[in-house]
Amino acid sequence: MPNAYIIEIHDHTAGIVARDAGGFRFFSSERLFDSLEGREFRSARDAERAARAVFSKRRHLASQPSLAI
Repeated sequence: MPNAYIIEIHDHTAGIVARDAGGFRFFSSERLFDSLEGREFRSARDAERAARAVFSKRRHLASQPSLAI
């Protein structure tokens, strides 16, 4: 079983997760995913889900009309 996985979301390389004693630790490769940097996940799939959530949230916020006057 591999000790590291690359996580890609659409055309973005979110980062890698590397196996350690407690699960998989996330290392960001794009600023968008820096909020996940250093977090530990039970599985690589859990880390991928978290990266997808970050991407979806950013995409949702970017599509909102500006409230500035």
